[in-house]
Amino acid sequence: MDLSIAELLKTIVLGVVEGLTEWLPVSSTGHMILVDEFIRLNVSKAFMDMFLVVIQLGAILAVVVLSFDKLNPFSPWKSRQEKRDTVSLWGKVLVACVPAAAIGLLFNKYMEEHFMTAPVVASTLILYGVLFILVENYNRNRRPRVGDLAALDYKTAFIIGMFQVLALVPGTSRSGATILGGILFGTSRYVAAEFTFFLAIPVMFGASLLKIVKFGLNFTGTEIVIMVVGMVTAFLVSILSIKFLLSYIKTNDFKAFGWYRIALGILVIAYLFLVGDPTANN
Repeated sequence: MDLSIAELLKTIVLGVVEGLTEWLPVSSTGHMILVDEFIRLNVSKAFMDMFLVVIQLGAILAVVVLSFDKLNPFSPWKSRQEKRDTVSLWGKVLVACVPAAAIGLLFNKYMEEHFMTAPVVASTLILYGVLFILVENYNRNRRPRVGDLAALDYKTAFIIGMFQVLALVPGTSRSGATILGGILFGTSRYVAAEFTFFLAIPVMFGASLLKIVKFGLNFTGTEIVIMVVGMVTAFLVSILSIKFLLSYIKTNDFKAFGWYRIALGILVIAYLFLVGDPTANN
């Protein structure tokens, strides 16, 4: 396959969508499935299935770059206690990864075969949109028990990890599910979002590695270019997306994202009735 300017532009658009939606609680996988209906890369289905996961590596690298000092336990500028706190943070991240890793390994293939559809995405977009509004209303007069990432205990970290399991269903939003879990169990919005970002690092690296191994390492030159362009675009857009969200939630709640999810879900349902299921033949 020759790599045309059109294919590169499509890849850039997919990278932009990934970079924007990976961190905002609106479901990156759901958006990528829907966008794929209108912007189709001229690649095999096996490569596209792998690409939609591996492109997330670019987004993950944005977290690593923005929070490198906070995540680095060997920083010479940290005190001994700060280094211990960083090691503890990684411990909490790994504990929180256990539920999704265990359930994902068991049911990932089943989920891909039965839940990667537009009707499922529409339903989960609306369901979790409603939940965001309800949780924010419930949380309105509550004072967060955990206002700083260092105060997050292992039990709460594990509970947040349990919520991440919900994101195995497309349209849920991994960040959305874990942020909801964090807020419900006493963290501030900022702590829930920040821990969610860190939690994505091992989860997405692991998922990407599994996809690459499953696909094989026999990439064509064109496929390599598409992956690199997609990941670089996702990385650059993710830098802006992460900075925006962390700034936004200092003075705002997540209701706007809830209403956005509901509106998008309704639009998808309308599209299904008027045009048909874009994923029916995938």
